Amino acid sequence: MTAPYARYRRAVAIPAGMAMATALAFLPNTVATAAEDAPAPTAARADATPLSYVVNVKPGHGTSAHVKKAVAEAGGTIVTSYDQIGVIVVHSSNPDFAKEIRTVRGVQSAGATRTAPLPSASTGDLGAPKVLSAAEVAAADAPAGQDPLQPQQWDLPAIKADKAHEKTLGSEKVTVAVIDTGVDDTHPDIAPNFDRGASVNCVSGKPDTADGAWRPSAQESPHGTHVAGEIAAAKNGVGMTGVAPGVKVSGIKVSTTAGFFYTEAVVCGFVWAAEHGVDVTNNSYYTDPWYFNCKNDPDQKALVEAVGRASRYAEKKGAVNVAAAGNENYDLAADEITDPSSPNDSTPGDRVVDPSKCLDIPTQLPGVVTVASTGAKGIKSSFSNHGLGVIDVAAPGGDSTAYQKPDAPATSGLILGTLPGGKWGYMAGTSMASPHVAGVAALIKSTHPYASPALVKALLYAEADATPCTDPYDINGDGKVDAVCEGSENRNGFYGWGIADALDAVTK
Repeated sequence: MTAPYARYRRAVAIPAGMAMATALAFLPNTVATAAEDAPAPTAARADATPLSYVVNVKPGHGTSAHVKKAVAEAGGTIVTSYDQIGVIVVHSSNPDFAKEIRTVRGVQSAGATRTAPLPSASTGDLGAPKVLSAAEVAAADAPAGQDPLQPQQWDLPAIKADKAHEKTLGSEKVTVAVIDTGVDDTHPDIAPNFDRGASVNCVSGKPDTADGAWRPSAQESPHGTHVAGEIAAAKNGVGMTGVAPGVKVSGIKVSTTAGFFYTEAVVCGFVWAAEHGVDVTNNSYYTDPWYFNCKNDPDQKALVEAVGRASRYAEKKGAVNVAAAGNENYDLAADEITDPSSPNDSTPGDRVVDPSKCLDIPTQLPGVVTVASTGAKGIKSSFSNHGLGVIDVAAPGGDSTAYQKPDAPATSGLILGTLPGGKWGYMAGTSMASPHVAGVAALIKSTHPYASPALVKALLYAEADATPCTDPYDINGDGKVDAVCEGSENRNGFYGWGIADALDAVTK
């Protein structure tokens, strides 16, 4: 099955049998319409509304007076500088700013982080998670020792998390940062495990440490809160249970109100995590506005360089970076892919890219754990991207019940998570698979507190349950192959090294 192309990974229409939902690395099939009236790129606008840029220089030094002067002369204003990785965030109304600043001595690369003027054009959400009603929550019935909604969490036994919890819930000394749309830390399942000191708002590219700045507003996506609950919802007799219910979780808000994840915010998020003791970061998004960032384009090259520096810095400081593979059923190891969705903040158009040279960031960056999604029957989700040598590991992200129906008592093929305002609901996508792996990585770090990121990743892959290719892969049963899996049982394009195993994470 080749999924109809979506302009935004975060907005979907779910096949028959599934509830409507919204997620940032989510199911495809809905074409966004709100951006059709977005303003043209600044370069084409007479009023020269400002854009945001990243300017990359040699790391480890403060911004030189020479570069500062050049930025000002080119019509730029420095918002903030990350000297430790050599990334400068600049705003400028000069449509030729990047071209001019690239000629300056000491500037290694520079590029616009968006094509829509500041502030970005609003897209809005096209769906909503399937929220459990108060009556459904009240009627929840669980065996002794389980949280009330745990019987609906088919995903926990799928990675043996329920068995792992008999050994340990994870260490409160381990923190997983949810780099996302924000986290509602007042939720009763999140509050007991929330790490306020490691939480921040990075939307502008500069840390905002005001109390509660990491929370989503009522108009913003609940995605980050859902992800946080999947990772570390407390085992407290309320609601649901996270994969690692004893670890800490923090919120690093990096998306605009309109739902865009721009480079300067993502850079800020990784650097903040690096410098605040974070052990694992979860990244269930791609960096807007380009689905794939091509290194032969000077703007996109600069974005890859900036986010790459930031993710490497976080890993150098001790964090394992985990990311969602995406939901277009793309083969990320193919020779070419048609990308119809970029740039998603102005006017997208079809372009053919080589995914080995044009990267989905942060998921395709070196060192990042790339996660594919499985459904309730343990096979690749209908929407999940794949690719031999690209996918590292797989985990439950949900699928249509028409394709993969869970065993009773679970009723939904989607993934249960926390929602703002003390609610719970279902979502699906690689966005939901990634936090399962982040939770398992946190359990590994809990078991091996002195393990380096490299060792945590090695254990994650070694302990995963090897899963052979699903061949033929005909997820909708129409007699046509929907995706081709390449590789061996021990490592292949659908499941990588295998499906994450939480029990081995706490026993080996």
